[in-house]
Parts: sequence; C-alpha cells; structure tokens
Amino acid sequence: MEEGTEEEYVVESDVDLGEVWMVELEVSASSVPDYWMLGRDYWFCCRVTVETPGRDQLHFPCYRWLDACTVRLRSSDAKLAADDSVPALSNHRQEEVLERQSLHRWRLNTHDLPSCIDFQTVDDLPLDLKFNQVKRGDFQESVIRALGEMQLKKFVNIPKRSWESLEEFDRIFWNVDNPIAVYVKQHWKEDWIFGYQFLNGMNPVLIRRCGKIPDNFPVTEAMVRSSLGNATLQQTLQMGRLYIVDYKMLDGLEGNIINEEQQYLAAPMCLLHLDQHQRIMPLAIQLKQKPGLDNPIFLPTDSSLDWLQAKMWVRNSDANHHPLVTHLLMTHLMAEVFFVATLRQLPAVHPVYKLLIPHFRYTVQINVQAREDLVGEGAILSRLLAIGPKGRLLLPQRAFKDLTYSSLCLRDNLDQRGVTDLEKYYYKDDGLLVWGAIERFVTKVVDVYYRGDERVRCDLELQAWIADLTQGGLHHLKGSGMPTAFRNRAELSKFLTMVVFTCSGQHAAVNNGQYDWAAWVPNTPSTMRRPPPTAKGVLTMEDIMDTVPSLSQSSLQMAIAWSLSKQPEGMRSLGTYPEEHFSEERVRSIIGEFQAELRHIEHEIRKRNDGLELKYEYLLPSTIENSITI
Repeated sequence: MEEGTEEEYVVESDVDLGEVWMVELEVSASSVPDYWMLGRDYWFCCRVTVETPGRDQLHFPCYRWLDACTVRLRSSDAKLAADDSVPALSNHRQEEVLERQSLHRWRLNTHDLPSCIDFQTVDDLPLDLKFNQVKRGDFQESVIRALGEMQLKKFVNIPKRSWESLEEFDRIFWNVDNPIAVYVKQHWKEDWIFGYQFLNGMNPVLIRRCGKIPDNFPVTEAMVRSSLGNATLQQTLQMGRLYIVDYKMLDGLEGNIINEEQQYLAAPMCLLHLDQHQRIMPLAIQLKQKPGLDNPIFLPTDSSLDWLQAKMWVRNSDANHHPLVTHLLMTHLMAEVFFVATLRQLPAVHPVYKLLIPHFRYTVQINVQAREDLVGEGAILSRLLAIGPKGRLLLPQRAFKDLTYSSLCLRDNLDQRGVTDLEKYYYKDDGLLVWGAIERFVTKVVDVYYRGDERVRCDLELQAWIADLTQGGLHHLKGSGMPTAFRNRAELSKFLTMVVFTCSGQHAAVNNGQYDWAAWVPNTPSTMRRPPPTAKGVLTMEDIMDTVPSLSQSSLQMAIAWSLSKQPEGMRSLGTYPEEHFSEERVRSIIGEFQAELRHIEHEIRKRNDGLELKYEYLLPSTIENSITI
C-alpha cells in the first residue's frame, strides 16, 4: 500500500466469541531492515466493527496511528468509571491514562504563562498529534508562498525604504480582491469605521462601557462639546453612551529593532461615544498613560493629520495587542491547556473525552509551530511588530495574570464590559447565537451520562481532569474564578461550553478577519518607526510616511495576514464529526439537532448580512473551524 491509500479488512471467526468487551490489535514491527531507510511503517486505524451471529454490529473506535504495538479498544458506547463493573475494563481505563500521562507531560512555564505540552519541536511530536498529509508544510513556507502569490517579493528586499504617500500603498494592494479589505481602503480615515472595528474587527473584545473617565485621561467638556451634539459629556456618561478602550497593558514595553532600525510603541486610551445613528465614534485619544504637556489629548476637531495619526497609533496598539493576547493567549494557549489535561486524565471511553476530542484536532502542532516560527526569537513576528522581544513575553504575562474564568465565558464577558445591549455589535450578536447552540448541545450530552449532580461529584476522572487543568496547566493563575472541581451538571456544562467555544467560535472571530482589516496597512500598521507625537500642529504627511511601516514591513504584514486568515485545507466546520466517537442513538440524535441549529444560525446571519453594506461573516458556522489549526 502507498501512503494515503485506504482499505477495509475482514477477519472471520469460526467460533462464537460471546460478549465482546474489548478488541485487541497487535501491529508487528516492520520486517524491512533499518538500513533500507524507508522510515517507519505506520498504519492509521479508524475503527473495528464486530458483527455478531445475530447480525448486530459493535463499533470500537481507534483513530490512532499504529506501529509495532498492541492496543486494546473499548466499544464506542461512552462509559463513566462508575458504569464499568468488570475489573478488566476498570483496569484498562487506568492503564490507558497512565500511559498517556507518561507520554504527554506538562512543561511548566517559568514565565507566568499557561503550561504547555513538553515537546520542543514538531519533529518531537507523536504522530497522533501531527498534521496529516493534506495539511503539511509550515507557516514560514506559507508566508513565502503568499509573498509570491501576491507579487510582493520585490518589496520585501527593500528593508528601510519609506513610502512617499498614502497612495503609494497601492503598489502592494493593486491586486487585492477581498471586498472588506477594498472597503477598508476606501473608508479607513472615517471615524465611524475606526469605531466599528472595536465592535466587529479582528479584536472585538476590548471595548467597555465607561462609568467614570479615568483620572489619568483628563478629557474636559470643552474638548468634546462639538462632537456630542446636544448632550454634555456628563449626560452622555450618565446615559451609558460613553465607551473606552485602554491599552495600558502596553505601557512601559520596549520597542522592537527591525533591520537595525528602532521601532516605537504607545499605550493609548481612546474615549468613544454612541452617536444618534447608533455608531461608535471616537471622542478623544491620549497616546500615553501619564498625562502631561508632552502627552496631548487628540480630538476630532484637531488638524486632519494630527487626528489621523492619533487614530493610527491606536490601531498600531491594537495590532500588537491582538496577536499576542487576544489570539495567542486567549485561544491557542488556553486550548492547549484544555487538550493536554484531556489527554492526561480522561480515557477514550469517557463521554467528556469523546465530546471534546474533535475540538482539539491539530492544536498542539500549530502551537508548537507557532512557538518555533511565529513568536520565538528571530521568528516572523520579530520582523513585524513594534513590540520588542522582552515585551513579546511580558505582554501575554500581564494579560495572563488578569485572566479570569468570566473573561472566557462570552455572556459573562459581555456583561462585565457593559456591552450586552450595544447595537450593531455583530460579534456579540452572532457569538451569543453560536455560544447558545454549543451550550444546548453540551448540556444535552452531559444529561445523558450524568443523570444527577451526584454523578458529577463522584466522577473521579472528571475531577482529576479539572484539577490537572487548573493546577498543572494554569498553575500560575491566582484568583481567576476558574473552577477547581465540579459540583453539579450546570457547572460542568458551562465549562465544557467555554472550552468548545474557545476552540471554535472565539478563535474564528479573532483569526479570520486579519487580512480584511490589515491588508490595507495604514488602517492597521503593525509597527511605527518614529516615537508618538508630543505636540499638535507640527505634523506633516512626510512625518506620517516616515512613521508607518516601510515597504518591506508592509509587504510582510500583508503576507502574514493573508496566511493566517485563509481557510485551511481539510477544514472541518463547527459541528462536523467524521470520526464516530459516539455510537449511542440518543447522542447521535443530539449531534443532528446541534447541526440543524447551526444551519439555522447560518441562515439567520446571512439574512441579516443581506441588509448590511459591510457584512460580518466571521461567526458564520460554516466558516468556524471545529478546532484551532491555524
């Protein structure tokens, strides 16, 4: 057989085997001598089906690569430990978990970040955690391919050359056919689209209702009177129509050095208001956290260049916060913690293992690759972002210390930010639809196997899972509100909903729009080559061109955004379960109901989008991947 071919094999027995509890597969070592250097002879086993004399079929899922080993497979009926009364089956559960714990160890992170799996490189990974042949190749190759396809290679080799005008960016944008990116290019200077991105752009999780203007952001009534119409600043505050985005997490972080050229960061605060057209509009921007004469508050009434560059500095801060916090930490690294704990504590026959395992497909490899190719020293982000190497570690550390359980749970997060009733917040609207569908799906599955809260409390495997997840995976996280034990079905269902949503909907919301919003580089400049302005009224267009990313950096930004946003090969959308981990008809029916609800959500979002000039499609179920694979 050649690599990638598939076969089915029939093995007949002349004797009645009786009741079948397990199936044992023995794969002998290859007889080919090592010196032939043909590599290991791995076989991927999907499942074993046993047909009884009465024509009943018993299914034994495997979905593993096998080579020179003996494995025992349990029936696809999910079982809690309490339901296994046969000693051989109980022993098998324990042996499986112990074997996995020896293979999948935590690498405790000494940098106040989540722990990760203890494999340094992709080559070190077990084959079951690697991409298949359809999804091979690494991120570096993807970026190089993007540079070629987008005809940008000639610009990457001009490291320090500044653009002469905003119009000159067309030299790298001329063949872009992405409708949102083209729309952004046409409207990016307008205040409404600046505000819109806090709701529906690639980082829609930072905006919060402002209950009190911070003391270090001394915005006065006189500054904003002309922008608020008939209302005063205090009235706007009291009506709940004032919002704020604060990048204080970036304060004090050192700038990067790219091509021997110093790069610069700001730590801005941006005050916004909801206008009479229900649009989020910027009111005031301060680029540093400490007020002073050298830290002016920029306003819409300032010169067009002063106001434009102030907004560009905010967008630059967003471009540095997003990849390291919203994207990497809050989805990728958290998903890895959930996955490693699952591998280490839950046997394959456990219903929670069966429920979650499709949502971890390829996550470990993409994270190991990211640590090598994307965020490590000398990696791609070191050539792109304004934030320096120490800051690229310190920023997610700061965010991790502030991470809470409620920040991972969409409804709680929206409520804490005071944005649950904010209109035209499509990330919120669509996210709640997807969260609700996942929640109903998960709750129904939980209720099948946990017929009462006592079953949850007495499931020692489940309790070991959450304990390992919080103590081993999140060992530095204090006071987060993360559960360390489950007392009832409601707590379990909420946590499992959060896990599935983080690995699917949330990642889609913060990943899939990167090219849309960053392809037109002036809208989302990844780095700045001059310090933040310290005065108003002196800025020229030449100053702005010397500040924004160079030709080389702009080309790299476009290529990386394209590579991260494109739909991966072999994508499995949310609710797609080709591996049949569950065989029970009740659960298979629940999966069908989940898939039907996702189709309904898809229809409703598309119907809503038909009336929008700027469509929001990142949480269409068909575009949400089941797991984090890019």
